Amino acid sequence: MDLGEEHRTPVGDGTGAIAAMGAVFAAVAVMASVDLISDMSQGTGWAHLALEGALALVGLVGLAVVLRRVVALTRRTRSLGRQTATLEQRLAASAAEATRWRQEAKDVVAGLGAAMDRQFARWGLTPAEAEVALLLLKGLSHKEVASVREVTEATARQQATAVYRKAGLTGRNELAAFFLEDLTLPARRAEGGEHAP
Repeated sequence: MDLGEEHRTPVGDGTGAIAAMGAVFAAVAVMASVDLISDMSQGTGWAHLALEGALALVGLVGLAVVLRRVVALTRRTRSLGRQTATLEQRLAASAAEATRWRQEAKDVVAGLGAAMDRQFARWGLTPAEAEVALLLLKGLSHKEVASVREVTEATARQQATAVYRKAGLTGRNELAAFFLEDLTLPARRAEGGEHAP
């Protein structure tokens, strides 16, 4: 899974400017050193030699600072590259796990859907009421149910009330508990017939 260019640290950002600065400092250091050596062989005065020596020293110090920055950026880029690779691996593993779970749960979900449809039929729900019941089980509000079904909120409330009345339930919580209560038990308790404490 690729995170895209916007999530990566671009290698070229700032490195061109740093390389140019390094080249300038290196050129200053080399030219000042060559001139210093040349002036020393010609017997130039100490003040001039000191100035050129200081200029060569500034070039060397600047070059050292730039090189240190380049090393730090290189380490950071490598570290970010490793972190990105690790994150990509984790995302890929998570996606694979989610796909595996969906595949394993596919038959169970299909069976649960069919069982819910049978229960809705036993309760005598109309197709519209059955759809409202499913939307309520998904956690949608009456306003959201109305929007999805393209009806008024009052109609959605009336259909929800009809669902509860036909099912002999008092509201959304009992509707959810009717279908989901036993699904939350750990498998070993459900198989053994034990009830949660």
